[in-house]
Amino acid sequence: MTAPAVRARAIAGFLTLPGRRAQAAIVHNKDANFTGIRFTTKAGWVVLEIPAGDQPYRLVHELPEPDTYGRTEVEMQRFPQVYKPRGIAHITMEFLLSRGFLD
Repeated sequence: MTAPAVRARAIAGFLTLPGRRAQAAIVHNKDANFTGIRFTTKAGWVVLEIPAGDQPYRLVHELPEPDTYGRTEVEMQRFPQVYKPRGIAHITMEFLLSRGFLD
């Protein structure tokens, strides 16, 4: 198991009930070269990408179809790796709940 996969599992363990209801699943996308946690929300899939190096965590909304600019994903938030797994889970859930992605 890779280091990002271990971090994804640790973060997923601290998700609150709305995050678990959103069918949070750990995904390994070899094409885009990332490991993350995918949430099924009212607006489609939202992925918390786990960084492999010194990069920040990214919260990305995956669009079902490309928009007028040809984008298939929209980055919604970035946060540094200074937080522990519990903090990452809290930040992610607060963002999704406050923006209306989850009930």
